[in-house]
Amino acid sequence: MTSVSVCLTLILPRQLRDELFDYLGKQTDLVRGFTASDAAGHGTAVRLQSMAERVKGHANQVIVWIVLPRNDAARLLDRVRASFTGTNLVYWILPVAEFGTID
Repeated sequence: MTSVSVCLTLILPRQLRDELFDYLGKQTDLVRGFTASDAAGHGTAVRLQSMAERVKGHANQVIVWIVLPRNDAARLLDRVRASFTGTNLVYWILPVAEFGTID
């Protein structure tokens, strides 16, 4: 029986980008790869860290998408919680209907 695939999305302040990328790179038992992009965070729950962010009205953030089995996503999320406590990291998990590579 194969595990259901999900997409774990992580959003956190851009200044933690390298730290997160290094961390995910060390989780080789769970993470085979990920996609990332810069993002602009808006809303009342978003922490504007710098004067520049307050002037612009949005936070500089990074968003990461990881497709993996549901059980592995839960395990990874537990690890991320322990390692990134207090960083205001936002996450969600969505089901993936299909995932593959076209060569």
